[in-house]
Amino acid sequence: MVTNRAVLIHDFGGPDVLGFEEIPFPQPHGDEVVLKVLASSVNPVDYKIRSGQYGRASHEQLPIPIGRDVSGLVEVCGDNVNTLKKDDPLYAMLGRDRGGHAEYVIVKATERAAKPETLDHAHAAAVPLAGLTAWQGLFDHGGLRAGQRVLIHGGAGGVGHFAVQFAKAKGAIVSTTVSGADLDFARELGADLAIDYRNERFEDLVEDVDVVFDLVAGETQDRSWRVLKRGGIMVSTLTTPSEEKARVRGARGTRYMAVPNGAQLAEIGLLIDAGKVRPFVQDTYFLKDVAAAEEQLEKEHVRGKIVLRVAA
Repeated sequence: MVTNRAVLIHDFGGPDVLGFEEIPFPQPHGDEVVLKVLASSVNPVDYKIRSGQYGRASHEQLPIPIGRDVSGLVEVCGDNVNTLKKDDPLYAMLGRDRGGHAEYVIVKATERAAKPETLDHAHAAAVPLAGLTAWQGLFDHGGLRAGQRVLIHGGAGGVGHFAVQFAKAKGAIVSTTVSGADLDFARELGADLAIDYRNERFEDLVEDVDVVFDLVAGETQDRSWRVLKRGGIMVSTLTTPSEEKARVRGARGTRYMAVPNGAQLAEIGLLIDAGKVRPFVQDTYFLKDVAAAEEQLEKEHVRGKIVLRVAA
């Protein structure tokens, strides 16, 4: 009998509420596959869910599986899967009903794509949620096109470091705010202008921006209206931009949440294999050390992503 250990929470709180349990081996239906997870990654949404700060958290939702990113090998295919076979490498962003911090997990056809050939599973697992958040924010919601100007706040983080690379790969003129220690990193990613947010005011350095991609919120978001051109848009993953300030500037604002999209992951994979995009992994942990991984992400300044190795 194949075991399936997974990380779940039965209560909201600190990293100590993360627990390992034996759960049933998943059974695929239709176009689903069971993925043997080799790597997963941690994202801010994980510790927000764990601490009860995400959405309308209630104890009726418990237990909750944790983890949205996976990279691994097909273990079992559903009856309607004809294009995949055992041991095919895939990566995916999972829906919220399943957790990627597990040995085996169901992956739906709309969520999955072939793992980029140039990446190992640890680096592939760093891509899905953060990559799709960046992609959907810039292009689906921001409508960013070649030749336009974009200002990305937080360009060295998990989502931000993908956003800088995607925008540059699509021909945009890219400015980003980062810490002083990350200026060279941002330039290596392709930023045309890297701004030290502690010692420089971005509104003194950029203007007539078509898209502000806000991964910081607070007063940074509020100050960003000054650099947005008429007809431009502010896109945020955190807080809804002010409708009043958007109206005064003749601009638009929107907040969104990323959704799984296998077709977009496939397009991102092509950019990765073409050498135009690379995920940066700052640290890796074993799955048993998920609490330490979450604590690092929550309390420290992390460049790029933190990844969990689920299988050797």
